[in-house]
Amino acid sequence: MLSNKQQIEEANREVEKIKKEVEKNHWRLAYHLAPQANWMNDPNGFSFYKGEYHLFYQHHPYSPEWGPMFWGHAKSRDLAHWEHLPIALAPSEDYDVDGCFSGSAIEKDGKLYLMYTGNKWTGENRDTDLKQVQCLAVSEDGLTFEKIKENPVMTETPEGDIHPYHWRDPKVWQEGDYYYCILGSKTKDEKGQVLLYRSNDLISWEFLNVAAKGEGNFGFMWECPDLFRLDDQDVLIMSPQGVHPEGDLYHNLHQSGYILGTLNYETGVLDHGPFELLDYGFDFYAPQTTIDDKGQRVMIAWMAMWENEMPEQEFRWAGATTLPRILTLNNGKMVSEPAPELKALRQNEVSFENIKMDKELQLTGIEGECIELRVTIDAKEASTFGLKVRVNEEENEETLLTYQVEEETLLFDRNRSGKGPGGVRKAAISLRDNRLQLHVFIDHSSIEVFAQGGEKVMTGRIYPSEKANGISFFADQEIVIVSVEKWEMKQAFVEGPTNNVGGMNV
Repeated sequence: MLSNKQQIEEANREVEKIKKEVEKNHWRLAYHLAPQANWMNDPNGFSFYKGEYHLFYQHHPYSPEWGPMFWGHAKSRDLAHWEHLPIALAPSEDYDVDGCFSGSAIEKDGKLYLMYTGNKWTGENRDTDLKQVQCLAVSEDGLTFEKIKENPVMTETPEGDIHPYHWRDPKVWQEGDYYYCILGSKTKDEKGQVLLYRSNDLISWEFLNVAAKGEGNFGFMWECPDLFRLDDQDVLIMSPQGVHPEGDLYHNLHQSGYILGTLNYETGVLDHGPFELLDYGFDFYAPQTTIDDKGQRVMIAWMAMWENEMPEQEFRWAGATTLPRILTLNNGKMVSEPAPELKALRQNEVSFENIKMDKELQLTGIEGECIELRVTIDAKEASTFGLKVRVNEEENEETLLTYQVEEETLLFDRNRSGKGPGGVRKAAISLRDNRLQLHVFIDHSSIEVFAQGGEKVMTGRIYPSEKANGISFFADQEIVIVSVEKWEMKQAFVEGPTNNVGGMNV
């Protein structure tokens, strides 16, 4: 078997060969992080280290389909501009031969440690024939990582009602004199839960307890947990698999959300409230957070969904991340707003104020496929109003954002958005002073909608034709567009210093 270093060199060469071709694709994102080529899923190891944000991700560098997982890597000084870096981890050891699965990062003694799940298939059945262990890799510069000789640092699940094969996605943090780690898990009869561990050196771990467990419609496996303090609350973010639809909720294959509570660090139990979604759109999974030098709690998620059609695969890439979002609490609910640093990407502003309209209206200069849009609408007497984006009348393409006043519901309709999956998602949201505020980010093949200052967010991938750049406002009665601001968005990716990897520059 090739060493970790050799596999990384080979994988980097593979990506380098086709990345220029991938860049030509008209669905290629300009200001969202996506792999330079081939497959991406969960963000991993999101951390603030030596003055820079580091984001790793699940990466298959050899095809645009899921495969044996490597860790891709990018970094940013400001959450707006990103630099691609060489691959950080490869599945090079017997304990991770079939994948370096998801995990997290922490700084210790000036070094950056990655904690991840090593995966090994033991047969054909992907649900029962697997061995998962928890592992560490370490770097002194945040670029080159070595797997530690003590790996794996966790080898067996604890005793009790804990599934013996499925425990993964460690999120590690420090509290007082100890390091803590939370892991996604499930019970033997398929109920999602999370496991809490403690260590004083990151290497020897003690199991504390099942910190939280699903009851009722709470899924059969909780993936990608993240636990942190926000204001005076402990927040557990996780991605439960197998939650059944309820009314307008839970219509994606898997969900991502949070619970608020208090973690007892002695007993290892989280006393918590109800589950709430973090995003009400189509494409949002495996969110992970970090805290930066400004004290901001920043979250990034995978902007895709398992088992969905991904038309970009035809062009040799797949998957992307959401924009970085700043998390705050307001009256016991999570608020997600786009990182303010993204304003650095704005250019060529166009704005209007106090426009009365009914039926349908286009405004000169309010259009585009790579833009940021801020809109405030006074509903007046309208019962339905909204906007159409990525419109191409010739191809009958449009993506609809519709507000229904009586139902107090925002709809995201991508049934005519072009190629790829369709569908409608709904978010319950109330007008404030009879007004609706939308903050919309459009990036070639994605839309993120922040409603009422981030009270609700809806994210989705769309795949329209290149000519689909129209925007129009509509209403069934007179409304007032109190304000609309549009900016074109610059390319977010910068060329960093030369990193010589395997005889090539990347």
